[in-house]
Amino acid sequence: MAPKQRMRIANEKASKNITQRGNVPKSTKSEKNKTPVSPWLLALFLFVVCGSGCSNFRTRIILSLLSGKPVKIRNIRSQENEPGLKEFEVNFLRLVDKLTNGTNLDVNETGTDLYFQPGLLIGGAIDHECCKLRGIGYYLELIIMIAPYCKKGIQATLKGVTNNQKDPSVDAFKAGALTILQRILLLATDATMEIKKRGMEPDGGGEVYFSCEPVKYTKALQLTDFGKIKKIRGTFFSLRVSPSISNRMVEKAKSVMLKFIPDVYFTVDHPKGKLCGKSPGFGANIVASTTNGIILTADSVSLPFTGQRTTAEEVAENVASAMLEEIWRGGCIDSSFQSIVLLYMALRQKDVSHVVLGPLSPYTIQFLRHLKEFFGISFKLEPYINSQNEDLSQGCDSKILVTGVGIGYNKLV
Repeated sequence: MAPKQRMRIANEKASKNITQRGNVPKSTKSEKNKTPVSPWLLALFLFVVCGSGCSNFRTRIILSLLSGKPVKIRNIRSQENEPGLKEFEVNFLRLVDKLTNGTNLDVNETGTDLYFQPGLLIGGAIDHECCKLRGIGYYLELIIMIAPYCKKGIQATLKGVTNNQKDPSVDAFKAGALTILQRILLLATDATMEIKKRGMEPDGGGEVYFSCEPVKYTKALQLTDFGKIKKIRGTFFSLRVSPSISNRMVEKAKSVMLKFIPDVYFTVDHPKGKLCGKSPGFGANIVASTTNGIILTADSVSLPFTGQRTTAEEVAENVASAMLEEIWRGGCIDSSFQSIVLLYMALRQKDVSHVVLGPLSPYTIQFLRHLKEFFGISFKLEPYINSQNEDLSQGCDSKILVTGVGIGYNKLV
């Protein structure tokens, strides 16, 4: 038999033994580990949080930045005469873009649907002109919440309205929120804030400088002892109006606060020239300090001079009443900054934190719901009763002891 014929017959016999042609595995590794990253981390980036409406718009964007999860917001004021994003919300997104790298936004033609893909938190030195429809405090909350977790320190200069009736004033952030931030930092000098100019509605003209270094390690928060009020301080300012207005506010506010505590001292701020902003107005900020270092704040400002007028005595009475109500509510955190301390508790190392808060504001309640959506974390809330000291148990009976364990958050940079 010829050699070629023998080879052909042998090939035909051998081909009958091949039963899994083309099913050779591509790798000798186990098929159980097909993904290059862990399933939890993969789900973190693929999961999209969906929401509806414009309520808590700022909260969703902030938590999306910290968690790395995209968020889709639909029906933004779709039933109103002017649907879609407002000017101050668009300005807020511009600030987010300055602080991050790789952020992607997709907005439909009417502005009622928004898809937000967060980028990396970079930080750095920025200069931002805030929308005058909202105060600088509206934008400061974003910066204070993300500043400890950025790759680089933040040196932010914000320009706009420093005091209005919608948002906490820059004085409140400096006295209250900055104190909370310094409690989780290793060095108190790592976070500073300076009010360079004041500005009122509608034209603004104020300027604030904020600086904060990133945090390498955070300690557990244990804030359960409120202490007693030991002193009350305040700043009363008047811009482009008679200096006597500040003196009238001080006299009225003192007459109220001296009925409760003798250590009351108020200062008058009457800047001139470019330091007093572009619009006339006046207002006040009062700070109460306790024996344990707890800070409570209260604000009140006049209405814009384009409409109904407000007297100096009305502003002073409003800020004094707001301060007394804040003290009555109790808690170790000012009611305006409850969400900030809850965020720090959620993102800190895996350790137990305890904080006593006054009655939760509607904004704080919704913030807790969003924390569960983005991070899957829940807190234990139980009524707080100080049975050891009856003097410290006076005031509101709705104090809450918040207990939670941090998720051990690491920067995604």
